[in-house]
Amino acid sequence: MKHLGVMFLGALLFIFQNHGVLAEEGFMKTRGVQLLLNGVPYYGHGFNAYWLMYMGTDPSERVKVSSALREAKEHGLTIARTWAFADGGYRALQTSPGSYDEKTFRGLDFVISEAKKSGIKVILSLVNNYDNYGGKKQYVEWARSQGQSLSSEDDFYTNSLVKGFYKNHIKTVLTRINTLTGVAYKDEPTIMAWELMNEPRCTSDPSGKTIQAWITEMASYLKSIDGNHLLEVGLEGFYGSSNPKKNPNNYQIGTDFIANNQIRDIDFATVHAYPDQWLTGAGYEDQVSFLNSWVSGHIQDAQNILKKPVLFAEFGRSLKESGYTTSQRDRIFTIVYSGIYSSARGGGAAVGGLFWQLLAEGMDNFQDGYGIVLSESSSTVGLIAEESRKLNEIRKMYARLKNIEKWKRAREVRRDRFWSGNKANGTEN
Repeated sequence: MKHLGVMFLGALLFIFQNHGVLAEEGFMKTRGVQLLLNGVPYYGHGFNAYWLMYMGTDPSERVKVSSALREAKEHGLTIARTWAFADGGYRALQTSPGSYDEKTFRGLDFVISEAKKSGIKVILSLVNNYDNYGGKKQYVEWARSQGQSLSSEDDFYTNSLVKGFYKNHIKTVLTRINTLTGVAYKDEPTIMAWELMNEPRCTSDPSGKTIQAWITEMASYLKSIDGNHLLEVGLEGFYGSSNPKKNPNNYQIGTDFIANNQIRDIDFATVHAYPDQWLTGAGYEDQVSFLNSWVSGHIQDAQNILKKPVLFAEFGRSLKESGYTTSQRDRIFTIVYSGIYSSARGGGAAVGGLFWQLLAEGMDNFQDGYGIVLSESSSTVGLIAEESRKLNEIRKMYARLKNIEKWKRAREVRRDRFWSGNKANGTEN
């Protein structure tokens, strides 16, 4: 039996000394408030880069996609959130209902292929609430051009023709065969999750019934096509009737963080955080105070009420306005990162954060005040790298524990076989 003990000790030493990069292959799953990858709790740190498909469409600009993903991986970032929509307009993906530009689709193929090479998971959003890149307004205009009498962009959520357009887009994207990898999107483990809409809002129905019905219908439809991937709504985190006082300036936009995320087919919750946009009339310290409550409150609600993971899918601080400083931005990042880490190290519901937004070098025309270029050294880049390190340590801890359990089970099997073999040979002492 001595040789078995030596083997086991050696395995433990290898496990505890192994500080390599964890494998990123496999589909993401959930178990309670945790994300799982290959059976190990997953804590992701990442970024938003809505422009990836746009740049990937032009072969001469693809280097920006590759370099951004490479630099992100070098800084420990493991999740990219980006658009899988461009409805009408320049470099459109969907040029009209059901018609797609193959060149643009190949741009998205490239993004997924490059993310796969970099070991970065991708969250793909399927439509925009806003006019940028078409959004729900473009869908409504398409329906009007086919004779539908629609009075509001919010008819996107209720008109049967518009809903049919959107369902067709879901099906087209999910069943797309990547021209570079040969894998259908719905079978591609590089894709972490689908997002129904970027920041859905329905101000014409603050009761929330319209959005609730739309999420329920679309989530069920998407899951009927793709049972491999996780699904989230794309919510900012505003509350409806469940707790409106938690909203900044009592926002009532027709969504509800609790009710919307309790829908069965929604796998995890998302929160956005922009105190500089939501509390424009407030001082910086008031914005900071709000953010502290916003972060901790959503983590608690995900943990205790939803019992699902929560991802802080957008947050940032613009440096565009006069007087806005890098130190102010760093404080915003620190509050979000600290909340996530405090929850994650205790096995809580917060599973990661994605800052807005990552840019590559030479993209000044995409700079909205929030953009961060990782190759340009700054205190914020240092915070990003440190959060990556801390969350990765938690993941490695869980991986070690899982491996230890595997070795314990293997040792028990070997021991049982050893004793049963000795009994059969009559050599038992």
